[in-house]
Amino acid sequence: MDTEKTTFRHESLQSIKGLQEILKSITKGLAKGVLSFSDEDGEIHLTPKGLLNLKVTVRKEDSHHRLDIRISWQDARPQGKKQLQVGHDRK
Repeated sequence: MDTEKTTFRHESLQSIKGLQEILKSITKGLAKGVLSFSDEDGEIHLTPKGLLNLKVTVRKEDSHHRLDIRISWQDARPQGKKQLQVGHDRK
C-alpha cells in the first residue's frame, strides 16, 4: 500500500486584500481540480475530486477573533471487486 504523507504549512500576516487574493486562488484551484501551494520552504499539489468535507469554526473571545476553514477529502482508491453476499436464513 502506498502511504504518501506530505505536509505543507505557511503562516503570514496578510492585509484583507491579500487574503482575498489567496482565497480567490483557492476557489479557482478548486474549480480546476488542482490546488498548488508553495513558499520558500516547500510546495504541495493536491487534486480534489468528488465530495469535499467542509468544516467552519468561528471563535470570538474578548478582542481575539478566529475563523478556521477546513476542507478535506479522501482519494478514491481502487478496491478489488468483492461480491456482497447477504443471507436471511440462520439455522
